[in-house]
Formats: sequence, structure tokens, C-alpha cells
Amino acid sequence: MTRQKPDLFYERFLWQGGFRYVAGLDEAGRGALAGPVAAAAVILPPNLAPRALEGVLDSKQMRPSQREMWAARIRQVALAWAVGYATPSEIDAWGIVPAVHLAMQRALEALRPRPDFLLIDYVRLPDCPLPQTALVKGDQQVLSIAAASVLAKTHRDALMRTLDARYPRYGFARHKGYGTRRHREALARWGPSPVHRRSFHCRAAARGLSESGEK
Repeated sequence: MTRQKPDLFYERFLWQGGFRYVAGLDEAGRGALAGPVAAAAVILPPNLAPRALEGVLDSKQMRPSQREMWAARIRQVALAWAVGYATPSEIDAWGIVPAVHLAMQRALEALRPRPDFLLIDYVRLPDCPLPQTALVKGDQQVLSIAAASVLAKTHRDALMRTLDARYPRYGFARHKGYGTRRHREALARWGPSPVHRRSFHCRAAARGLSESGEK
């Protein structure tokens, strides 16, 4: 049963089973037309105070100001955290699912200490030898996954604001690369930039680019 708020139920079960470093993983930017896909990995300490991250939810359920506030708190209290990316060209070359796997692997490679168990929102990492569990709506159930969703989202948003300064015609700071009407109009007028996903743009153009929002 899905719990009302993410908690430490899964982490505590694994800690009690002898796993010391349990990492939650999630991604942001899977459905965007521009920019990378980001993935974060977060290891929470077993002695985490019950109320330390009480406001952390699935990032889609939080306002931008809430995400930024709690992202700072997550970085402060986490035992370890890291963010990895897969570029638009990698997404075009291999597809979005392998690119998500790649971003997650990069986050894990940067994580210290190394995790000994993974809790992942929805996907499994087929080339990763670590024991892992994929959970449907994991970002709504598992606190370390929810924390990872917040870090992936806020770090990717910051990167898209940087790209907005480089490519100001597209409004990346506003829509973060997702297929909003304003973004579609800019694409129709200016064509894709070097940070657009060409495979996404072509498929979306063939379908008329239906209205979509950001994660």
C-alpha cells in the first residue's frame, strides 16, 4: 500500500538486515524536449531524526520554493549525495531509458561511501551488480528516493537556468526544457538549439507537439 508521505520503512528494513549504506535514486527531465536528464542518489543516515526531512515529498508535489529549501536541508543531513547527467546527444544516440540508467550510474560512481543496496523509483539498473529494488511510485513512499527526486529536480533546474543565459530565445529558465506552448512557439520560430534533443523534437513535431508540463 502506498503511504501518504515518504518514510524510512524500506530503509529501516534494510538497515536491520545488515545493509549499512542504502541509496535512493530518482531522475528528473525524462520528458523534456531540451537539456539533459538528471539523476540523484541519496544515502540517509540510520540515526536521522524523525522530523529532519518531514517536508520532503515527491518533487512533483512540491512548489519550487519548497524544493529549493528542502534540497539545501537534504544536502546538509544526508550521509552522502551525488547528481549525474546524461546529455541530449546521449539521449538521442541511445534512447531515454538507457540515458536514465547512464545518469544514475554516474551519480552512483560519484557517491562516497559506496552504497550496498539501491532503492530506485520504477526502474532497475541492469548493468549494476548491487542488490536493488525498483518501486512503483517509489518517490511517494521512500524518503531517500523522494530526497533524490528533489535533488535531481533542483540541480537540473539550476542547469537549465544557466542554459537560458546561453540560449535566451527559448525560455529555458521558465519551462526548464519541457514542451510548453511558449517553448513550442520558440522551436517553430528558431529551430532546435544545440541542447535540444533532436529525437524528441522530431517525434513531437510529427505529432503536433501536444501540450505538456514539467516534472
